[in-house]
Amino acid sequence: MNKYKTLAALVATALLATAGAASAQTVTGGGASLPAELYKGQADSILPSNFSYAVTGSGTGKKAFLQNDSQLFSTTGTVHFAGSDSVLSSTELSTYTATYNQASNANRYGNLIQVPSVATSVTIPFNKAGSAVDLSVAQICGVFSGAITDWSTIDANRSGPIQVVYRPESSGTSEMFTRFLTAACAPEVAATSNLVDGKFAIKSTFADLYKRDANNNLPAFLVAAPATGGTALYNAVYAQAGRIGYVGPDVIPSLTDATKVAKVKGFSPDQVSVQATLETVAPPTGTAAENPANWVPVFGNPSAGYPIAGYTNLVIGQCYKDSTVANSLRGFLMRHYATDYTATPALVAHAKAITDHGFIPLTKVWRDAIRNRFVLAGNAAGLNNPSTCAGIGRPL
Repeated sequence: MNKYKTLAALVATALLATAGAASAQTVTGGGASLPAELYKGQADSILPSNFSYAVTGSGTGKKAFLQNDSQLFSTTGTVHFAGSDSVLSSTELSTYTATYNQASNANRYGNLIQVPSVATSVTIPFNKAGSAVDLSVAQICGVFSGAITDWSTIDANRSGPIQVVYRPESSGTSEMFTRFLTAACAPEVAATSNLVDGKFAIKSTFADLYKRDANNNLPAFLVAAPATGGTALYNAVYAQAGRIGYVGPDVIPSLTDATKVAKVKGFSPDQVSVQATLETVAPPTGTAAENPANWVPVFGNPSAGYPIAGYTNLVIGQCYKDSTVANSLRGFLMRHYATDYTATPALVAHAKAITDHGFIPLTKVWRDAIRNRFVLAGNAAGLNNPSTCAGIGRPL
């Protein structure tokens, strides 16, 4: 984390000076904790100074945005955007449409826009003294299912019980991690497994993977992090020897220190293979581009590079009655999805902040596709397009 602190003055000058200075109107958002340090609007992050970001977890962030419930962000007024590592479900999308975007409703909010923001790994921090740890996929499956219970099964030079620390809230990081586990792990014998039906499933609430006893208790090897967010989980892992967990890259002091954060299949979490993984899915076109679900690629168990990878996403509305908010959002999105990150010092600083926080910028193909469809007002699907959004939008 300390490695990017020297960027503070550069990012503050380059980004904040261009961040919608026409108004001090706060652009309110929140949600996922995985990209929180990237989004908090401080000098070493990428959001403009008039943006707020409440760290609540992806589930609460999506709910706050979809229901326009600012109380979930401990504020008032309109919720303008959300950050989420969890993909909007078909139920969430259809419920939003039925409630806020019926053509018969003159006060409707307009379409949803869900797009990837940056690529990310999910890391495996652990607290057991010794040499570097390089986990196989089978070992990860065994540890997180509870089939592997002692460190000696992983490393002959270590011993003692394993405790798995998990996120208790609805979390996009949990969803991303369980997506990998579901794709990578073979089913266990259901009768003796700790897992419901003997297999992993894609869950945003991690505890939902496991069977409970007659007293509704989870298996004893599981330990809930004491608070919302990746930092709380990371601290809980290092509060007691023998623990292991899963968390985004931004709270890890060194992604290459394999004595504290595990390699997987020989790769550190900073070695996500962009070519082999993140570029394998092209942006949607034609009628497919009209469905917000098609704008967020997901990955199961990639064959090359560090395998636990995905995107953290931005969820915004197309239409805002407050044009100042819309213009502030557009200004940020124009920088974030710029076609050439080397074109100006501000864009160089923006891209460097992303990588110094442990994330990976989108490829040019994806940035161009998102900018051209959603950011430019002249496109019918673009932010506050004057024809599409005439008379409708998120309230003032």
